[in-house]
Amino acid sequence: MENTMSRVLIETVVKSALNRLKTDPERGIRYLVDLALHFSGSPALQSFFGAAQDILTNENSPYYGMVRDLVSYADTDRLLRFGMDLGYNSCLCGTRRIREGEQRLGCHIPWTVLLKTDAGFSKRLGQYDAAVTEGETLGIHTWMLFASAAPENTLALAGSHPDSAFFLFCEPQDGSSSLLDDFAKLENLMPVLRIRNDMTAVCSGLREEGVPYSFYSTYARDDHSDILTGDLLAEAAQQKPVFTVLLPRPDCPYTVRRQVQQAVEQARSGQLFATVPWELEADNARVQQIIDGTTLSVRFDPEGNLLDRNGGAVFSSVSLFSDGLALALGAAFAMPAPQGIA
Repeated sequence: MENTMSRVLIETVVKSALNRLKTDPERGIRYLVDLALHFSGSPALQSFFGAAQDILTNENSPYYGMVRDLVSYADTDRLLRFGMDLGYNSCLCGTRRIREGEQRLGCHIPWTVLLKTDAGFSKRLGQYDAAVTEGETLGIHTWMLFASAAPENTLALAGSHPDSAFFLFCEPQDGSSSLLDDFAKLENLMPVLRIRNDMTAVCSGLREEGVPYSFYSTYARDDHSDILTGDLLAEAAQQKPVFTVLLPRPDCPYTVRRQVQQAVEQARSGQLFATVPWELEADNARVQQIIDGTTLSVRFDPEGNLLDRNGGAVFSSVSLFSDGLALALGAAFAMPAPQGIA
């Protein structure tokens, strides 16, 4: 990203606010939200940050406790880098470039792309690198990597793109000592660990390295009651992850997804836990609606096939690796031509 005067000014102010968080978390987080509201520009973003302002009027909000805990261990430079990538590059500048790109290319562009990876990732690193580079030119600066194997292979991709924020979904053992040093070196990466029985040791290791982390869990028809009761979020919040992300499995019916989505909305707006609940499908779509009014979801499997929400291939003839990101988006998410234009 260009070091424009606007970016330099915002980065300076944000760094000052992050330092203020250490002494006065309540006032510091309110100031950051006020700052985001001031620079948000569009009415939709202003509405979003305005709602965040309303939430923070609750002086007893557990979010304040989460922030207080976060700044007590997290490296300030890391918070600044990740926050600028996610907030400035993605939400502010990225939104503007996405809207411009949609008009230019005639197709919808996502604010984030989900990439499922496997043990063969390193062999395709150059193709993934080209896809992220192309995405950044379109305004996409948030990437979600789902590593079914060898997550360490994905770290080089994040390292090559310091202006993008990467969420790496992986198993808790992947946050063990063998990868801690690598995680600590990448200020633009946040590990998102699958919830298992005992997360204390891995969380302690990440905290010692100053690395913020999040949790995730999957759910389905017969495995979601602990989300509805709040037990899963309450247990997760004991370790104070930034986000607790909930992912529907491909065979999860719509009715169950809606129940979980509503439970997440209520937990978040009610400020019930010291972690931010995030239902991946609905909340990613909510951000996309702010940007272009659609509920666009873009995800690719390890072979570069574009997938639908249930994990099925959308276009078998279009590949991320052979055709590129823009062509895949144009084939799958073309916008209708204006009336009167053939």
